[in-house]
Amino acid sequence: MGDQKISQNLDPRTFRQTVGLFPTGVSVVATESRGEIHAMTVSAFTPLSLDPLLVLVCLGKKTRMAELLDQEKNFSINFLREDQRALSTYFARSWKEAKPPPFRFVPWEGRPRLEGCLAALGCACAQKIEGGDHWIVIGEVTSFYVGIEPRQPLVFFASRYNRLSKVDAGLAPDLGWVETPVQVYYDPWREE
Repeated sequence: MGDQKISQNLDPRTFRQTVGLFPTGVSVVATESRGEIHAMTVSAFTPLSLDPLLVLVCLGKKTRMAELLDQEKNFSINFLREDQRALSTYFARSWKEAKPPPFRFVPWEGRPRLEGCLAALGCACAQKIEGGDHWIVIGEVTSFYVGIEPRQPLVFFASRYNRLSKVDAGLAPDLGWVETPVQVYYDPWREE
């Protein structure tokens, strides 16, 4: 049919290309240790629970941030704006310039917050779970911050930075599939 590649070797590169087709926001995780702020770019973030308020973020096992969160339990997750692409590159350690892009962290409820970010969550490290070559860090949310308008997030899709479009692209093409009844379950908190 219309599918280009149904299956192929299950290698890490193909896996990365495939999951890269799921667009994500870009965030910077930050903590303070011994008077120094440490930060790194992360795209593997998701809300986890409403009661209690929990989020999860995935950190490579070999990263300094994963090590620091064993010592420093407070951290922030700072969602980047579309005009903060340079900060994403810088905190991912891919910056090629001699001078870093301009940025500033401000003290915020026991943790650093990236000034000018789209939004931020203050978290306390509740648990670290082994997940292959990463740690799944569960953070208990202790504070929220929402930045000023316009609220345009930095988006990462297919190994490139993108932006959200306000143009309605229309419906997906009809592939001629036969409808199959599906039972849909809704979350109890969702208002219908």
